[in-house]
Amino acid sequence: MRAYIVRRLLLIIPTFIGISVLTFALIQLAPGSPIAFRLQGIEGAMTADAATQEIIEQTRALYGLDKPIPVQYGLWLSRLVRLDFGNSMKDQRPVIDKIAEALPITLQLNILSLLLVYLISIPIGVYSATHPGTRRDSAITLFLFMIYSMPAFWVAMLLILFLGGGEYLNWFPIYGLQSSDAESFSLPMRLLDRLWHIAMPLFCLTYGSLAFLSRYMRAGMMDVMRQDYIRTARAYGFSERTVVWKYAMRNSLIAIITLLGGLLPGLIGGSIIIESIFSIPGMGRLAFEAVLSRDYPLIMGNIAMASLLTLAGLLLTDILYVLVDPRIKLG
Repeated sequence: MRAYIVRRLLLIIPTFIGISVLTFALIQLAPGSPIAFRLQGIEGAMTADAATQEIIEQTRALYGLDKPIPVQYGLWLSRLVRLDFGNSMKDQRPVIDKIAEALPITLQLNILSLLLVYLISIPIGVYSATHPGTRRDSAITLFLFMIYSMPAFWVAMLLILFLGGGEYLNWFPIYGLQSSDAESFSLPMRLLDRLWHIAMPLFCLTYGSLAFLSRYMRAGMMDVMRQDYIRTARAYGFSERTVVWKYAMRNSLIAIITLLGGLLPGLIGGSIIIESIFSIPGMGRLAFEAVLSRDYPLIMGNIAMASLLTLAGLLLTDILYVLVDPRIKLG
């Protein structure tokens, strides 16, 4: 396994370079100019003014945008090796500082969401697979498909209306991460206050993945329950609980472990819609604002971290395959 991990780590380097090249090219081809946003005007409408045009050229030279695109990419890549994402074009702050402020907030939400999704979806999938065709299984399936079909922004607006002090109940805050006087609280009270503030965004981030993963778990579990070794375990006289949870459930985890590699980038990517609706200054909102202002260094910083986490997630998925099913050999 050690040799396989080393090879995969070495393959991350060319894969990441390819992703960054394509991303950098797409950003350059996108309409709009960061200089126009910086000067709060439209570049095409200001070309008649020689003084303004000179300011534009000076600004382009300041940010290195007057250089050929391959040179710009090379400069960015050389800074990345030194873990320097450059400065934001919007406010001149280091990109790494802006990411460091938003990343812990997004990690809090998404790690809790990921834990809840797996802790709830696995038992639901196992129960549905062991009771196929029953009324409870049909009711669970109907309920999960209903919540999966509901858009997150619509659910968020309903929660604000009914539970966030709209026309009905005022049970949960609808913006921010803590109360204004939270600094005076004790540590347990601060934790409860934080959970109180993130309850509705956390629900919006969780319910869709819950429905999705539980169906995968059900399908994988039903496939495993038809295998010969499950019939053999029952023939040996093991209890149904032992057969389901010790033998069948472990092998059926491969289906949802495969999805874990795709879910990991969400840990730092955040949710643009949910973070915007609930005024949460996380990575999703930061990336959205960077795209709107054509903040190239900040966009590339976000994409670089998401790409590396995606590649790391794929490697982690392969390792978890072996831990779950020792019959799998990495070669």
